[in-house]
Amino acid sequence: MGNLFIDSLFKATWVETLANICLLILCLYPVVGSFFWFAGSLSYRFLKTNKRDTDWQNIPANRQPMITIMIPAHNEEVMIEETITYLFEKLNYQNFEVLVMNDGSTDHTAEIIARLQDRYPRLRTVEIVKNKGKAHAFNIGMYFAKGEYILSNDADTIPEPDALMKYMNFFTHARDMNTSAVTANMDVQNRTTLLGKSQTVEFSSIVGVIKRSQTSVNDSMYAYSGANTLYRKQFLIDVGGFRQNRATEDISIAWDHQMIGAVPRFAPNVVFHMNVPETLRDLYHQRKRWAQGGTEVWLTNIKKFLRHPIAHRYQLSMFVDSTLSIIWSFFFVITGVAFLLLMAYFALTGNDERLFHGFVVSFIFVTFELFAGFMQLLAALILDHHGAKLKYLIFAPLYMLFYWMVNPITVVMTFIPALKTILGFGSGTWVSPKRRSLQGQEKPK
Repeated sequence: MGNLFIDSLFKATWVETLANICLLILCLYPVVGSFFWFAGSLSYRFLKTNKRDTDWQNIPANRQPMITIMIPAHNEEVMIEETITYLFEKLNYQNFEVLVMNDGSTDHTAEIIARLQDRYPRLRTVEIVKNKGKAHAFNIGMYFAKGEYILSNDADTIPEPDALMKYMNFFTHARDMNTSAVTANMDVQNRTTLLGKSQTVEFSSIVGVIKRSQTSVNDSMYAYSGANTLYRKQFLIDVGGFRQNRATEDISIAWDHQMIGAVPRFAPNVVFHMNVPETLRDLYHQRKRWAQGGTEVWLTNIKKFLRHPIAHRYQLSMFVDSTLSIIWSFFFVITGVAFLLLMAYFALTGNDERLFHGFVVSFIFVTFELFAGFMQLLAALILDHHGAKLKYLIFAPLYMLFYWMVNPITVVMTFIPALKTILGFGSGTWVSPKRRSLQGQEKPK
């Protein structure tokens, strides 16, 4: 009887210890994660030897590979003319065409394209009668593209003049044979609002630190930018094109490429300017789509990692990070709600000591998290564009307090829709956000 009691106590102790370890990992995940990305970005800057931030050369016109710039467009009458005009008149590259996939637009997009075709002979268009989404439009356009390389370019996206030349430098060497695609360094174009300025900090954090860290650790990355990425067309064909029922086709295909052994690349020296949401409603819908897309690729590939962990060992860090991120999102929401209810109970029952203790403990934890996040953002703003965005550091608290709470909430809210997509009930139909002309906006520096 005594031995049975000791065995039960021993087992209970191990269960409790394991539970405490898991709880500690979840509590410290955002803090440790921020320091990890911070260290990774420094490793990229000072230790990585084969990065190509400044090492690129002009390719003579007679040796330039053919590039198809593909613009999937749905009701883009506000932006499409400015974007197409810029591409033909400003890019430092000769051997390219622009292919607009007009995906069931009901505005004047088709008329604008037809008028521009008289001015630009290398402008072509494919009319899709019914809107079935960006991935569907891209998959159709892939077989109309004349280029060996395809640049995905959103209708509100402006790449820098040397973008195509710099992109091609990632494909021209023998070491680049397995490079599936190269994604650029995104920059916020519309910085006239508080949301625009704070997202400037965010994109520096995502791109300036996280993608650099992923490149430093794995010489690869987790996700392309759908707004501006140059794909080798053969690798698009190899994975069957984009998944048409996914919320984020750019994240999904980056994982698909990695799972066949291809290598996604990040080009911090290639800059493109994009419009970001300017209202809380549009921002929330964008983050819901991103969260759902991330969960979808995790659900799609979880069996592959669990069944063949050795075969996919080079993508293991990607899978572990995604797993912890999803679990932590649920942990954050559940414990956050429980904390608020508990504090409300203490306040109503007059238990001032427990109320004070709860706020002190939460303040200490939030302070550590804000410090870690501040270090990550500071590194991002220093590394990205050679410190040109440091003036936006004052918007860092808004990013850390607001965006970090939105992200886990959207993961939890979109988990069931993501699961439905994996089970075959997803839809790729898209609705373009409200656009504003690029003219008159604050220019990136």
